[in-house]
Amino acid sequence: MRGKTIVITGGTSGIGEVAAVALAKMGARIILVARDKSRGDATLAQLRDSAPGIAHSVHFADLLRLAEMKRVAAQIADHESRIDILINNAGALFGTRRLTEDGLECSFALNHMAYFVMTEGLRERLSAAGPARIINTASAAHQGAMLDFGDLQSAKSFGPIKAYARSKLCNILFTRELARRLQGTGVTANCLHPGFVATRFGDQSGALMSRLVWLAKFFAISPAKGAETIVYLASSPDIAETTGQYFCKSVPTTPSSWAQDSQSALLLWQRSAALAGIKE
Repeated sequence: MRGKTIVITGGTSGIGEVAAVALAKMGARIILVARDKSRGDATLAQLRDSAPGIAHSVHFADLLRLAEMKRVAAQIADHESRIDILINNAGALFGTRRLTEDGLECSFALNHMAYFVMTEGLRERLSAAGPARIINTASAAHQGAMLDFGDLQSAKSFGPIKAYARSKLCNILFTRELARRLQGTGVTANCLHPGFVATRFGDQSGALMSRLVWLAKFFAISPAKGAETIVYLASSPDIAETTGQYFCKSVPTTPSSWAQDSQSALLLWQRSAALAGIKE
């Protein structure tokens, strides 16, 4: 990993932070995308302590907003001539249906659209580094989820877990279509289920939902264990040419039948591009 440049969202806590530090210790230069300044600065300091002599950096953005997604991606692209690995890891569980300033349901905006927009904004820099890798943090929560393309913002039917599950299904469908579009470029795209991990995840979901998530964490795995598959996908030479796959415990795993639907993957891409105002 020495000499590699890695951009990671959601890298200031939980599995993202563990993965960032682990990859930095392997010699990679880490570029964090963070929302909270205090956590961003703290993680940056940790990276510099763990892997000194490498120009790690942090960019701040609210990935619930399309304008911010585009701004930070453009900012990073302006600073970097090449990016070897993009890890889309930021995500959250929202206890109530809330809309962003763009009119997007928050789970859909943060857990899916931020992946889509960041990837598109950095795509040229990834291609310039080829071989390069894109890693999307999905979840086994996608099992049983279905997309209603007439109600992507969950206006007709909302439930916290349901909206989260749909967003994780979006991650896998996005990875599938992205891998298809990247064929021949030297850039691979894979996604993963990290396991149910005891992190800050769900802490700000609202009183009842936060309490339920807190109780469930007694049965969760550690952030270090949850980060293992991210680190594997970023660093292993064994999967240098593997693309379009869904991994669990560092092994390619079959996702739900919905997640394997290429037509849904294409339609999600087209809808996402239209919502973001990005030309296909």
